[in-house]
Amino acid sequence: MRMVEEGVTFPQGFLAAGVEAHIKKKDVDLAVVYSEDPCQAAGVFTTNKVQASCVSYTRRAVEQGPVRALVVNSGNANACTGPQGVEDTIQMARLVAGELGIEPHEVLVASTGVIGVNLPMDRIAGGIKKACSQLSKDGGESASAAIMTTDTVPKQAGAELTIGDCAVRIGAMAKGSGMIHPNMATMLAFMATDCAVDKEALDRLFREVVSRTFNQVSLDGDTSTNAMALLMANGMAGNHPLTAADPEFPVFARALEYAASQLAKAIARDGEGASKLLEVKVEGASSDEAARTIARSIARSNLVKAAVFGEDANWGRILCAAGYAGIPFRPEGVNIYLGDLQVCEHGAALPFDEAVALEVLRQPEVLIRVTMSEGRGEGVAWGCDLTYDYVKINASYRT
Repeated sequence: MRMVEEGVTFPQGFLAAGVEAHIKKKDVDLAVVYSEDPCQAAGVFTTNKVQASCVSYTRRAVEQGPVRALVVNSGNANACTGPQGVEDTIQMARLVAGELGIEPHEVLVASTGVIGVNLPMDRIAGGIKKACSQLSKDGGESASAAIMTTDTVPKQAGAELTIGDCAVRIGAMAKGSGMIHPNMATMLAFMATDCAVDKEALDRLFREVVSRTFNQVSLDGDTSTNAMALLMANGMAGNHPLTAADPEFPVFARALEYAASQLAKAIARDGEGASKLLEVKVEGASSDEAARTIARSIARSNLVKAAVFGEDANWGRILCAAGYAGIPFRPEGVNIYLGDLQVCEHGAALPFDEAVALEVLRQPEVLIRVTMSEGRGEGVAWGCDLTYDYVKINASYRT
């Protein structure tokens, strides 16, 4: 497997464009992705009870399949906008379908931005027309920029592998910087592959991958109205269609999870106001799910995040956050490490070099490792430090 920093146009048959539709005050803000062949699709969506109309629309489109295109706008979530918002989502799909000569039900729709404001459909229509006329293999980068809101950088990841005699590619883009919390956050993630995969196997695999990657990111505890992760597979690599029982299926699964994990870490690294990426690894839990739950609890703890920002080796906050994760374990079986430096042994204080701990916490990427004695479960979660700038950004989001 070869890892690459490529976007959604890396696989065969995918074209994209990102354009300025003037939804935001500046910068590109509308993206279209198109597959030359029909795609099997899989999706995972926000669990927030308040959901934008694009969530229910796209969930139905994924279930019905196949699909051919995706349209995403930033700057306006089209959430809590009533019947007009529903009609606007449908109209976005119709506009893309008309430009590309496909059916509206083959178009996936996503929106992100301010809640409670109707879409400027005249500008959306102009942006869609413009984007569809500019679709190209080189459009992945502009598309990844067009889906950003408070992100400071575009986020792309990909992988290339061999299935049989065929070269298979995966390319992906994501956005996410604030309101990031599992199940799911204010993140949008769009993955594309030219691998031929059985629909049922694709659905099951994508849910598993999301549970280990995107749903292991927690920045501020908020869960969005619009979040979704989508995977489109057009089969243009020419490989025999993979099923879950295929001996080469795990190779594809590892590549897909790699690309998703790279995006998950990029989202955490780019958290609103963040100065450090926080990675939490839990080992020796009763199960993998238990380990992931404990890791998430630590990564989302405001006290842990503030300590990382302040470069304070306050390991008691880490053990405390593990303790309220809702997973039974014996505290006396817990060891805690900052990087390679052990700061807690058997759930109790351990003398350590404060200067070494400070050096670990000064790094742009901080690793917290927690070992337990409950079993063989392992899990990882990502977050960021909690800074003054986070409050500044969210105190004036609409302005």
